[in-house]
Amino acid sequence: MSEEAPLGVLVNSEPALRPERVTLKGSSILVEPLLSKRHEASLWHWTNGPEREPLWRYMGEGPFATRESFHGLLLQREASTDPLFYAIVDQASNDAVGMAALMRIEPANRVIEVGNIVFTEALQKTRAATEAMYLFARYVFEDLGYRRYEWKCNALNEPSRRAALRLGFTFE
Repeated sequence: MSEEAPLGVLVNSEPALRPERVTLKGSSILVEPLLSKRHEASLWHWTNGPEREPLWRYMGEGPFATRESFHGLLLQREASTDPLFYAIVDQASNDAVGMAALMRIEPANRVIEVGNIVFTEALQKTRAATEAMYLFARYVFEDLGYRRYEWKCNALNEPSRRAALRLGFTFE
């Protein structure tokens, strides 16, 4: 005698959509495609200097000794499609105060990651930082149809771990 195992609610098996270079508008910030011409000056201002070197501690690149090397990074990121980079722009000042990327994009499995996150001192621990992550999550789930949204960080990166937990991510 055969018994059928419970399956649960059937889910859509169609692939999710790929993220695009769109602008996500919040009440205080914009998440917009990273463009070196538009964002370089303010990102350089907010990420450069010895006092800001900790921003780069757990990143694959940086800190940058020269603006030219920083410019080169932004050009690479601007051209990339996976990771797909965005600037986080304060609407009041029009300054890019952070960066993040949608990456490891797997439409067939409906899995995507947010990463390469740089929140400058102007963005850290603010409502705008929360709003930026909310805009990414809403875009990923509601507009693109992903089922899994991941945030990975170095286990020693305590500020990133705290932010992820505060935003509802769980450890696996």
